[in-house]
Amino acid sequence: MLKVGLTGGIGAGKSEVSRLLVEHGAVLIDADRIAREVVAPGTPGLAAVVEAFGRDVLTEGGSLDRPKLGSIVFADPAKLAALNAIVHPLVGERSRALEEAATEDAVVVHDVPLLTENGLAPLYDVVIVVDADPATQLDRLVRLRGMTEQDARARMTAQATREQRRDIADVVIDNDVPLEELRARVSEVWAELARAAHASS
Repeated sequence: MLKVGLTGGIGAGKSEVSRLLVEHGAVLIDADRIAREVVAPGTPGLAAVVEAFGRDVLTEGGSLDRPKLGSIVFADPAKLAALNAIVHPLVGERSRALEEAATEDAVVVHDVPLLTENGLAPLYDVVIVVDADPATQLDRLVRLRGMTEQDARARMTAQATREQRRDIADVVIDNDVPLEELRARVSEVWAELARAAHASS
């Protein structure tokens, strides 16, 4: 099994790269998706978030109001740390279970937005960083995700810098390119990953 850590700044296009890797046969463990699952209605995770941040972070239907919670924590490092202390252990536990279920020769890609920030690079055999110019990231967040420029900048600032991410990368995938170029680059990277996985199994 080859354990791959995939990361990149918000709006860098990491989801597109993970989708392409899955097309090639990667087993994807998506930390963001798991983070949503562990705070779904009725979970101990959601109860802990409500205890820490109050019932104001719930929608009328009783699920987590993610934009509301985001606006609170991304403006306050202490509150962000408190949220991470609740969610990260739950995500880690679920991720380990999914990894253990994969086959011996699998390429297991962990999509981890905060891999750099949390010093997680040593956990993986290979770290892939999806890189884009900050102006590209900002444009995607405002134009495609409907964020205000202020919100987008706050989220980008709360993350590691571009240089910090590149410093821990074994492989950098430039995503300031047309989709066909990105597709070709991911195919190249996949060939290397598959070879390494086969050699280690």
